[in-house]
Amino acid sequence: MARGFLGDRAAAWRTGSRESQAFALGLLLVGVTLSLAVSLGNYDLMPLTAYFVWLLIGMLLLRFVPLLVLSGWTLACAVGASLADGPLTVVRIVAILSMVVGVALLLYQSRRQRSGLPGSLGEAMLADLRDRLQAQGRVPALPESWQCQTAMLAAHGAGYAGDFLVADLDEDRRHLEMILVDVCGKGVDAATQALQFAGALGGLIGALPPVALMEAANGFLLRQFSDDSFATAVHVFLDLETGGYSIVSAGHPPALHWSTDAGTWQIDNARGTALGIMNRPELHASTGVLAPGEALLFYTDGVVESRSADLDEGIEWLRRTAERAIGDGFPGAARRIVRQVPRGDDDRAVLILSRDD
Repeated sequence: MARGFLGDRAAAWRTGSRESQAFALGLLLVGVTLSLAVSLGNYDLMPLTAYFVWLLIGMLLLRFVPLLVLSGWTLACAVGASLADGPLTVVRIVAILSMVVGVALLLYQSRRQRSGLPGSLGEAMLADLRDRLQAQGRVPALPESWQCQTAMLAAHGAGYAGDFLVADLDEDRRHLEMILVDVCGKGVDAATQALQFAGALGGLIGALPPVALMEAANGFLLRQFSDDSFATAVHVFLDLETGGYSIVSAGHPPALHWSTDAGTWQIDNARGTALGIMNRPELHASTGVLAPGEALLFYTDGVVESRSADLDEGIEWLRRTAERAIGDGFPGAARRIVRQVPRGDDDRAVLILSRDD
């Protein structure tokens, strides 16, 4: 019964409701009051510095207003216990002033929380948003003879990125659609926009033809009324029975097609204008057939662009690197390519769709 009660309280706290905050505040106030009783009985067991523990717990569990109440009561109890233990010496004054400064810094940090949530709950929310974004890009299990692999690295090693993938496999398991997107910005700065845009694309994919889908996505970004609300994207539609495909690019770096006849990665000719810039983006599609042993490679500009090389040089580097990466076969090639990308300050993503011999 006790476990169930605590579980319910923990679940309620995750909602950030007023009731759950009041309950958490009440427990902490009781804890501080008991600490005061211990201090008055034996100050050595609960000195002034020990009260910082309650403040740290409060910072993790409480919003700003409840934390303000807890801080005031904790500071009053700590100072009162210190004064009751003996005369006001220089050491005690320094300790009290240090605690006042600590409380002020703690409240300042809590006030700066833009989400309005306690620190640990805000972190949990961000982790949940990241997991939702990654879930959007999970490619369903494909029919036998088809393989899809992705590899992504966020800028500066952060767990959030502006590159993401949205995928959809129809009920007949015949048609696969995927959209690889690179939103404006990088790392954490682009994560919120990426999540919002991924949700919009998740509702569009499979419901509209490729060009119409891109136009609808363009309209969505234009409605954000922000100078930074633009993105590049590439959409691929694949018939898993015939191998026929179409590619629509919106300002994205050109896809690569591994041709068994040519024995090299060939540059696809799909081109277009980035989304979120103009009312009617220019979109040109390409079509082809993926024969057994062939593959399509998609990537974001973080893979091929750098300060020391232009886009064409980056694409040539990628063609050579990808050719070596598939020397032992396609499995794991996307990760091998990403690992060889020179470290930079942009997100990197590689997607390879291949057909077995």
